[in-house]
Amino acid sequence: MTPPPDDIDVLDAYSRAVTGAVERAAPSVVNIEVHSLDAGPGGPRRGEGGGTGSGFLFTPDGLILTNSHVVHGARRIEVTVQDGRHLEASPVGDDPDTDLAVIRVSGEELHPIALGDSATLKPGQLVVAIGNPLGFQTTVTAGVVSALGRSLRSRTGRLMDNIIQTDAALNPGNSGGPLVNARGEVVGVNTAVILPAQGLCFAIPVNTARWVASRLLQHGRIRRGWLGLGGQTAQLHRRLVLHHQLPASSGMLVLHVEKKSPAERAGIREGDVIVAFAGEPVVGVDDLHRMLTDGRIGVEATLTVIRRAEKRELAVMPVEYTPAD
Repeated sequence: MTPPPDDIDVLDAYSRAVTGAVERAAPSVVNIEVHSLDAGPGGPRRGEGGGTGSGFLFTPDGLILTNSHVVHGARRIEVTVQDGRHLEASPVGDDPDTDLAVIRVSGEELHPIALGDSATLKPGQLVVAIGNPLGFQTTVTAGVVSALGRSLRSRTGRLMDNIIQTDAALNPGNSGGPLVNARGEVVGVNTAVILPAQGLCFAIPVNTARWVASRLLQHGRIRRGWLGLGGQTAQLHRRLVLHHQLPASSGMLVLHVEKKSPAERAGIREGDVIVAFAGEPVVGVDDLHRMLTDGRIGVEATLTVIRRAEKRELAVMPVEYTPAD
C-alpha cells in the first residue's frame, strides 16, 4: 500500500533533516583506538590491552571531546578521521567524575563540529547519534529526546546530573560520539546505554561538556573541594526534624573521617549527620559532592551537623582534591 501524499511529504522532510544533520556533523566524528597496559594480578603492569570509542573535533587545531572511560589510563591513543587518516593523539585532560575527556591531534584539513545549546532541548525533539559502534565507522542512528534532567552515576560513583535520555540507539563504541540536533550541532556527548533494556540511552549535555573542556584546557583536570570524610545518606527521626526545623528529613551520616583532613580539623566525628553546608541543605551524599566546587577550595564555610540530637555548626575549609591515580 502506498502512503498518502501528505505522509510521504512528512517522511521526506524527516529524511532530509537527518541526512542534513549527518552531512554537517559526520566529517568531525573520529574513531578512537586506545592501547593501555594491563595490571597483572598482584604484580607489576604487563601485557597490552585496549579498546575503541568515538569522539568529535570541536576546534580547527585538533581538539577532540570524548568520554573519560574511553581514554582514561591509555598508554597510546590513535585517532582515525573520516578521510581514513590515522593520527596519534595526546591527552589534554580527563575527568572521570563527569566521564569527559579532551585529547589533541595534529593534522591538516580537520573539520570541527559546531556546539549547540543543550538548554534549549525539549522532550520529543529529533536527535541523531553518530559514532563507531563495534568498529562500524560513522554509524548513524536517529531518535528523539526521551527525557531531560536524568541522573546517572559515573564510574567513580559520583552522580552526574541533568543527563539527556534518548532512544537514538547506542552500542559499545558509540561512547564519546556526538548527539546532534537537526542543524548538525552537538547537543550531547553519548555516554551510556542500559542493558538489556532497549531505547534507554544517555548523553552528557553539551553545555556541561563545554564547561568541563574549558577547565581541562586550563588545568588538565577539574578542581574540586575535599573534606576528607565518607558516609551515606541517612534518614533523621521526625522529632529531630521538627525540633531543629530542618528543611529535609535526611542528611549525610558520617562513617569515616580521614586523619589530618579538613573534616578532622573542623571537629567532625563519625556518627555526625551533616544537614547543611554553607547554608544550603544537605539531603544526602550527592548534595555534598555537588557543593564542593572549585570555588569552595580554601574558603571557610559552615557545616551544620546533628550530633546526639543536638545541632552544631562547625567551621570547615575544603582543600583541593587530589586523585590517588
